Amino acid sequence: MKFSIRNTDLPGVLEIESPVHGDDRGFFTEVYNADRWLPAGFPRQEFLQDNISCSSSGTLRGLHYQIDPHGQGKLVRCLQGRVFDVAVDIRRGSPTFGQWTGRVLTRENGLALWVPAGFAHGFQVLEDQSIVIYKCDACYAPHAERSILWSDPAIGIQWPGRTTSLSEKDANAPTLAEADYNFVYTPEA
Repeated sequence: MKFSIRNTDLPGVLEIESPVHGDDRGFFTEVYNADRWLPAGFPRQEFLQDNISCSSSGTLRGLHYQIDPHGQGKLVRCLQGRVFDVAVDIRRGSPTFGQWTGRVLTRENGLALWVPAGFAHGFQVLEDQSIVIYKCDACYAPHAERSILWSDPAIGIQWPGRTTSLSEKDANAPTLAEADYNFVYTPEA
């Protein structure tokens, strides 16, 4: 496997593939390397917070974001198990507003997803004891935290598994039409 950074169908959301080197001792992979990633097209970031979650199969977390000026980009990778990771464009005026993209992330496939500010993020856990790490370019700000209903038919995410566990906040989140967000699409020059 060769290192690569690829665009997704949502401008700004990137798929990163990093080689996973494994042997009888375990495995090694780079979570982030500015010297290699920036020349390959990854936007310059200052990561300020790292999070790890461990969840059982059927758990759905999301769709989460923080409103500006606390917008939070996330570099998401699965260290153990398997998750379906999703980004939804919530930038007013964007040609892809309300559209989503998703990837199955596993340790074995070496994929990560970059979800910049202006996108809601969530994932569905497809295997027990799945461990997800995400590097964030802004710190958690509880007063800026927002969510959108994971099953909003206007977005139409095709979750691959059965959802059996949701937080109360996620189960009662507003639809995209009712949600509070303040991101504005700015075409790149």
